[in-house]
Amino acid sequence: MSDSEVVRLLQDQLRGLRMEVRRLNAKTGPVPESHLAVIAAAAAAYLGEDANRQQPHFPSSSVWSGNTRRAQHAHHPSYR
Repeated sequence: MSDSEVVRLLQDQLRGLRMEVRRLNAKTGPVPESHLAVIAAAAAAYLGEDANRQQPHFPSSSVWSGNTRRAQHAHHPSYR
């Protein structure tokens, strides 16, 4: 199967999915954003992509508190 055939096949599938989404939206309303995030994460995992970390990682060292304090002081709002 050539690249152009694959692209054409994917475009046809996407067109069909868009029609199905329109039909379902007319029936049930829009999909909540939280559901879209889950669907996007599942699709990315299926395609082999790693998810971006949504929660900060806090190391278990005493250096963390000093680094956090410095970061907070460095990002103070400017009062002009």
